Amino acid sequence: MTGPVANALTVDVEEWFHICGVGGPLAARHWDTLPSRVVGTTRMLLEDFDRAGARATFFVLGWVAERYPHLVAEIQSAGHDVGTHGFSHTRVYELEPDAFAADLRKSLTSIAAAGAAGVTAFRAPEWSINDRSIWALDVLAREGISVDASMAPVRLVGREDYPRAPYLRRTSAGPIAEYPPLVADRFGYAMPMGWGWGLRMSSPRRVVRTIETANRDGRAAVLMVHPWEIDPDPPRVRLRTALWFSHYFRLDGFRRRLSEVLRTTQLGALSDLPAPQVLP
Repeated sequence: MTGPVANALTVDVEEWFHICGVGGPLAARHWDTLPSRVVGTTRMLLEDFDRAGARATFFVLGWVAERYPHLVAEIQSAGHDVGTHGFSHTRVYELEPDAFAADLRKSLTSIAAAGAAGVTAFRAPEWSINDRSIWALDVLAREGISVDASMAPVRLVGREDYPRAPYLRRTSAGPIAEYPPLVADRFGYAMPMGWGWGLRMSSPRRVVRTIETANRDGRAAVLMVHPWEIDPDPPRVRLRTALWFSHYFRLDGFRRRLSEVLRTTQLGALSDLPAPQVLP
C-alpha cells in the first residue's frame, strides 16, 4: 500500500447461523444440519474485493475451514491474508484460559490443514476480548499470535476509552499488535462505524468521511464485514430484538453500498498497515 496512512479491510468468515448466545435450532449441535451459505457469499466478497483492487485479512472460523478447506485456498490464491476467528465461535470471556487455548489451537490446526500454515492473526467472536478476558492476550502471545483485532472501543462489547488507533500491547509472552475497528462519535456515544449495524446503517459517503477524519488524525481505519451480510436471500430466523437488529438491520442493498466504499477508499490487509507504536 502507498501513502502515509493505509486502511484495512477484514472479514470474519462464518456462517449466517454463527450467532453468539443463541440456542434452540441455532445451537452448535444443529450447525451441520442447517443450510450452508458461507462458500457462496465469501466468493461474492472475493469478487467485489478483486473488482475494487482491495486486499483484506480474512479471519476464518476453524469450524468453516474444517468443512470447506478449499475456501481457505481460494482466499489465499486471491492474494489475501488468512487469520483465525477461533474454532467454535464462543465468546472468549465464556471460556477458561485453558479452554480458550484449546479452541485456538484447534482452529489453527484446521486452518493449517486447509493450506494456511503459520497464521499469526486472531479476532475473537463478538469482539469478546475486553476487561472480562484481558488474560486472553497472554494466551494468544504464548500460542504464537502476534496480531489481535478483538478489542472494540465501544460500550456494548468493550469500553469507549479503549484506544482507537492500532497500538502495541505488552503481554507476559511478548508484544501483540492490537487493531481496533473504526468508530465514530455520534449522539454522545462511540458508535461502530466500521462494522456491523453501524456500517450498514451509514451511507457510503458518511463512512468514507469518517475514514478520512481518522486518517487526518493519523489513525488507520479498520473495517470488518461478514459474508452473510451480502447474502441476496439470507435465511431468516426469529431472534431476540437486540440480536435481530444486529443481525438483520439494513441488509438490503448492503453489497452495493459496501462496493461504493471499496471503490473510493484505499484498503489493504492488516499486514499492509504501518507498524503500530507502543502506547505510552
